[in-house]
Amino acid sequence: MNGSAEMFHLLAWRWNVTTAKAYAAGRTPNTHLNPASWSGLLALIVIDTEHARTVDLAEPLIAVPVPDGGGPLVIDGWHRIHKALATGVERLPVIFLTAEEELACRVHGGEKGHGWR
Repeated sequence: MNGSAEMFHLLAWRWNVTTAKAYAAGRTPNTHLNPASWSGLLALIVIDTEHARTVDLAEPLIAVPVPDGGGPLVIDGWHRIHKALATGVERLPVIFLTAEEELACRVHGGEKGHGWR
């Protein structure tokens, strides 16, 4: 990476994935998810299909609780979800961050909606 933070942007929300990965480092996945249940959101995500072919499906996804109980949302692992759907994999490991960690990773959206941090 060129030293800049990796970001995940969805609609008016943005998370610092580099920070999320630091929180998730060394943790064991909390659970698994079925990629098919997330396929509807793929229309909103830019997927580099060449990169998706190279990702490791054993690497846990990172998900955060969406504020106000709308949660969880995958903020790291959409290329893995794409590959899992393309190859018929039905379970991917997930690490869920806490609400406090989500807020620390969130750059914009919700109460951080007025301007960029």
